[in-house]
Amino acid sequence: MIRTNELRGIIAKNGFSQVKVAKMLGISPKTFYNKMKQGRFGSDEIQVMIDRLNISNPCEIFFAEEVTLKDTRKENRDAETDYSSREQ
Repeated sequence: MIRTNELRGIIAKNGFSQVKVAKMLGISPKTFYNKMKQGRFGSDEIQVMIDRLNISNPCEIFFAEEVTLKDTRKENRDAETDYSSREQ
């Protein structure tokens, strides 16, 4: 999942609009907005943005995994159950 708020900030910091970035990527502004909304871009598009927007921390922007507290609690319960079953 892409951290779209951070990406928007980087776009603005570099003096670009989302329309200009869409043109950079060779897609329509509407397609760009949809990709931002879904949080999904192709690897070629990501590479263009990394290069043209001078993104120094691409993994933090483009490969962010959103984890909820509920997910974390479930993982902890599963790990405890696995550990307990090994002890017996």
